[in-house]
Amino acid sequence: MFLYVKYMVSLRCKMVVQQELEKIGMHCLRVDLGTIEIKENITNSKRKELAKNLKRYGLELLDDKRNILIEKIKAVIIEMIHYSKDMPKVNYSDYISEKLGYDYTYLANTFSEVKGITIQQYIINHKIERVKELLLYEDMNLTEISYQLHYSSVAHLSNQFKKVTGLAPSYFKSLKNKKLKNLEDL
Repeated sequence: MFLYVKYMVSLRCKMVVQQELEKIGMHCLRVDLGTIEIKENITNSKRKELAKNLKRYGLELLDDKRNILIEKIKAVIIEMIHYSKDMPKVNYSDYISEKLGYDYTYLANTFSEVKGITIQQYIINHKIERVKELLLYEDMNLTEISYQLHYSSVAHLSNQFKKVTGLAPSYFKSLKNKKLKNLEDL
């Protein structure tokens, strides 16, 4: 049996879900971002208890098919950008469509109706978040980051970064260095 969870976007969320399932005596076969596969059917009372427990962590058990589909789309994108070592070399639309088994036009229309932004904009926002992470926590330059995230050029990455954040990537990285210097001066 499958259950779907909203706002489940990190490895920590997966651990929380596993712990909460164990607390109510459910046996988890697999936990992916946004999706749980459990061994047995879940009773209404256990489902309510799990929903209540997950809500304490900001997670939400989903019932609506459209919301479940949106969470699946988001999970594929987050997994692809933040946790995959090699991003797909095919079009994102083909990748998402293949992963979920739906026509991309249907996915894109549903996503836009529910979220109010396009899948493409959602991907761009997450790619920029990933760029920020790599600039702050990894020893990578913009050329390496643009290659890893499949940007056509460093200029394209820089333009997109500035459009989303209002800052140039080099200035963003310099903020980290200024903060470190200020900490050293203390």
